[in-house]
Amino acid sequence: MRTLSGRTAVLALPLALALAACGAETEEPTRAESPQAAAPEPAKQPAEPETAEDFLDLAEQAMAEEPAWGFSVKGEEGLTLQGQKSAATYEGTVRRAVGRTALHAQGVSTGSKGTKKTEELYVVDGAGYLKEGTAGWKALSPAGPGMRNKVEDPIAVVEEFRGYARAAGGEVEVTEADGGGTIELRVTSGERKLSAVRDRAWAKKAKREFDPTAGQLREAGVPVEDAQMTLSGLEEVLVLDATSYRIRSHRFEFGFLIPYNGQDIAFEQRVTEENQGPYRGRIELPAGVAG
Repeated sequence: MRTLSGRTAVLALPLALALAACGAETEEPTRAESPQAAAPEPAKQPAEPETAEDFLDLAEQAMAEEPAWGFSVKGEEGLTLQGQKSAATYEGTVRRAVGRTALHAQGVSTGSKGTKKTEELYVVDGAGYLKEGTAGWKALSPAGPGMRNKVEDPIAVVEEFRGYARAAGGEVEVTEADGGGTIELRVTSGERKLSAVRDRAWAKKAKREFDPTAGQLREAGVPVEDAQMTLSGLEEVLVLDATSYRIRSHRFEFGFLIPYNGQDIAFEQRVTEENQGPYRGRIELPAGVAG
């Protein structure tokens, strides 16, 4: 789900291209003969969060208050050449446990020609199983690159943003939004050569999600070389409730320009996850999956 390319049919373009407290110290008491005893000072209030890491710590604590959460997921990606665009979309849900490795995702992708394909995924206690369309369950390693491109983990995004915040210079902007009702943590980049930002964690994430499409392009005879690619733009936003600090939503969008025959093939992707609230069920492998 992180990348739609992992779950959609080949993006077909013309020209036959298969195109996320310590209490305060009290004053020394007055002597016994003093007519007044010193009143204890009130305990210090917890400091207000200020930095990105402060808010991420609060978000992690807030999400841990429930055993599991449900998210809706929407995504779209497309390739454009000479003004002609081929696009694919995805809609689904993710249920993610907290405190244990358990995730269940299911959804439907729609290709550029309207072809629909269902997909269901489980990652439980180190085991991954994928079911695409009417095919049977297939075991996959959760650590494998193919699975990483399919697993959209809205809660793990907190740790990703922590990595961004700890990068040299700090890369996360924190702002209030919705009249103070939400806190937005944002990472952005304008148009840059990929080679100039390839060591940034968010650029690596975008590149990883583009890799399946890059493979399709190479099979169609389009040379795709990192040194020649341009990141046309990137924005990743994590939205927290300003009172509870629970995750409200997460959005990741980016684009690449790939030189081809004196022009550029433009790739764009956008994935959004919305928190649907606590999930009261238990995420377990369905009967017969492991067999």
